[in-house]
Amino acid sequence: MAVPSGARPGGRALGLNSGWQYQYARIMKPIAFANPSAPVLAALDLGTNNCRLLVARPHAQGFDVLDSFSRIVRLGQGLGQDGRLSDAAQERTLAALRVCARIMAKRQVGLARCVATAACRQASNGAAFLDRVRKNTGISFEILGAEEESRLAFLGCLPLIDRAARHVLVIDIGGGSTELFWLERCPIEGPVHRCALSVPIGVVGLAEMFGGGANGATFQAMVDRVETAFRPLEERHGINAGITGQPVQMLGTSGTVTTLAALHMKLTRYDRRRVDGVALAQDAIRDVAERLQRMTHAQRAAHGCIGPGRADLVIAGCAILEAIQRIWPMPSLRVADRGVREGILHLLAGRSLAADLATDAMGA
Repeated sequence: MAVPSGARPGGRALGLNSGWQYQYARIMKPIAFANPSAPVLAALDLGTNNCRLLVARPHAQGFDVLDSFSRIVRLGQGLGQDGRLSDAAQERTLAALRVCARIMAKRQVGLARCVATAACRQASNGAAFLDRVRKNTGISFEILGAEEESRLAFLGCLPLIDRAARHVLVIDIGGGSTELFWLERCPIEGPVHRCALSVPIGVVGLAEMFGGGANGATFQAMVDRVETAFRPLEERHGINAGITGQPVQMLGTSGTVTTLAALHMKLTRYDRRRVDGVALAQDAIRDVAERLQRMTHAQRAAHGCIGPGRADLVIAGCAILEAIQRIWPMPSLRVADRGVREGILHLLAGRSLAADLATDAMGA
């Protein structure tokens, strides 16, 4: 089933001018927010591990969520072996996207942006698969560049940024890559972009590389592998110089950090309302990571906050986070159960919300 004829991918990413000053471009005429007939918006994020859809109607303070969908599809499973999306992964993903198409049609989506990330960026048959998706479901995808992916994640997390933070490091641990967004707040000129970075290491590829093992030696080998890949970023960009002696915030958006938060809070079932926005001390993160390593695969799969779809990936996520903490040590991490989809919705709304949020969040 195709999406409604009025639904289309669109929107421009958060732009940067030559002076690294943020610009938040309107992508359509402002919506009359008090009007209940305002267009229904949809953001669809097809990642290496998950397929996630968010359907919402904008209003003056944000969005009313009308529908959502999330399914683990493992699109990037085996990608590291031959550089191609497997037939089985494509079929799983197509099945999920057919559900997304039905939801968007049911909700009469007026404007949508559908993006594919690391798996389709890296796979030699990524573009061909998305063409097949368009023909089978009517959904048109764009392959999102790594830098734009990190910008959208940052924009989605803006409401959680501490006004007092002079520097902010946003971490998005994905299935096929990890994105970092580092910025510095300039008191006079507002937020100043420093760097949007991406490393093609995510939880799916890392788990496949090391077998998802949880013993101490394997975990340390995973951390060392990630640290080796990330260390050149510090050497090139000198992020630690901004961390030292400055009010700084680390913010994480991914299944890894939300799972760690839920386990730290001893939740038996995941609850987004309790997890989104919570702050975790670095010692607490390491304690939970050690607890996860002591659990068997079956115990992780049976836990209500992990499940069988993440049981072999959560250790890899912990290793990536540990490596990041080694390179850029910060006292705590604020957890965001939000990211690319919310960033897309802010832009699709065609209003100055992005600028308003940035000004409010960064205190510019």
